[in-house]
Amino acid sequence: MKLDPVSLRLFVAVMEENTIAAAAAREHLAASAVSRRLADLEEALRVALFTRSNKGTEPTAAAFALLNLARGVLNDLDGIATQMREYGTGVRGHVRVVANISAITQFLPAQLQSFLAQHPQVDVRLQEQISSAIAHSVAENAADVGILNEGHYGERVALLPYRTDELVLVVPTGHALARRKSVRLADALPFDFVGAHPNSAINNQLTRAASEAGLPLRLRMQVTSYDALCLMVNAGLGVGVLPRGSAALYQGTLAIRTITLNEPWAQRRLALCVRSEESLSSVARLLVEHLRAQPPVPSP
Repeated sequence: MKLDPVSLRLFVAVMEENTIAAAAAREHLAASAVSRRLADLEEALRVALFTRSNKGTEPTAAAFALLNLARGVLNDLDGIATQMREYGTGVRGHVRVVANISAITQFLPAQLQSFLAQHPQVDVRLQEQISSAIAHSVAENAADVGILNEGHYGERVALLPYRTDELVLVVPTGHALARRKSVRLADALPFDFVGAHPNSAINNQLTRAASEAGLPLRLRMQVTSYDALCLMVNAGLGVGVLPRGSAALYQGTLAIRTITLNEPWAQRRLALCVRSEESLSSVARLLVEHLRAQPPVPSP
């Protein structure tokens, strides 16, 4: 059996765009040509990938099974082409990394700097995502390595121990809680909160903890970065929760204070996320080993 990469790419396009016409427009082909490629692919695989009716096409269970396999094959082919081009320009490997903001602000700057100093011919591409999206990206082969909050993300990914961090309460210097050395979350819940990403691990944890305390979470606003969160707290628009190492980056320039959260969930574990250790490329394995070997000291 010979599978045509072009047909696989068109199949993925149809699955992602939901219609043959949209996939054809995306790939700059006639819809009839895409339809013919799909029929050839079904014939080669000896399985129906779509049910066809006057209302259009609907993917079968086989189509959804093939989708992840096709993405993996196409990514491997793209990786071959990319790495060969990179050999010509002196870059001899690339690693796609997705990480949550906690890892990016506390640990990764120094770790990536030292890794790239040791391996200047490796290209590391980093993107920020929330933890649930990170696990999905790694499982779908859209990323090689992820860094996320430890949790349950299904059987399609493996988690490796990475680092620990601590969540703290951040308040303006003139706030009623500012002189406290430690607080329970219940002490802060009467005040407005500035939250992080919707569906972020911290926001989800705050919602759960507030519910368990029988008090509402007064989430006044949500922002997409820790610097924006600290600026809003500095302006007196609410209090916030973020990792101690991340908050330390802004304490010297903003009128904010950090207060220890006397809660068991404030101590968190971060993990490296991979499809499997065996599936890692040589350069991705080098990066994973480097990240795990570095001392757990947050960036200053």
